[in-house]
Amino acid sequence: MEGGAMVLADGGVVCIDEFDKMREDDRVAIHEAMEQQTISIAKAGITTTLNSRCSVLAAANSVFGRWDDTKGEQNIDFMPTILSRFDMIFIIKDEHDETRDITLAKHIMKVHMTAGQEIDVASDGELPLPVLKKYINYCRMRCGPRLTHEAGEKLKNRYVLMRNGSKEDGEKKLNIPITVRQLEAIVRIAESMAKMQLEPFAIDSHVTEALRLFQVSTLHTM
Repeated sequence: MEGGAMVLADGGVVCIDEFDKMREDDRVAIHEAMEQQTISIAKAGITTTLNSRCSVLAAANSVFGRWDDTKGEQNIDFMPTILSRFDMIFIIKDEHDETRDITLAKHIMKVHMTAGQEIDVASDGELPLPVLKKYINYCRMRCGPRLTHEAGEKLKNRYVLMRNGSKEDGEKKLNIPITVRQLEAIVRIAESMAKMQLEPFAIDSHVTEALRLFQVSTLHTM
């Protein structure tokens, strides 16, 4: 008995492209993996549970092929139960921008012209890829930050405000249900921010940035 991609990615990251093309029964099966970090298998009289403790990075297309601002939520053909399991959701639009198009074209040409060659030249202010990989691995293995009491209080108060749909600092009233899943997502983001800085605790500034990221991604998307 062999596990699928999420089982093989246990302890790492699984990347799923064309997420919108996934069969309906597979979408249902992925619920357990993203919620419980396990996958139950019943096959040939054998019942077992496999670990799938991995992060999921998924990409999907709009229902209309391109994002239509006039359609709003109709662009997304996913049940709220699966969307709520993602910590952050971003809309990436294919907008025509000459500067951005030139940069993208140069990158693609460089990839093809240097195919098979080991080229690792970091731009100013960038870390070389091998160093970045080592740093990320070190952060994952050696740092496990937790929320401070002050940060936890701030997050608790903000969670209550979001649940009530209240306005704060000019925010619009929230149109999606905020549940414990979203609270846990913000906690994970805040702790990740602290982990990147090798901090033992996630403090007020980390919670503030986590709330900002959650606001500009998931809430604005939905």
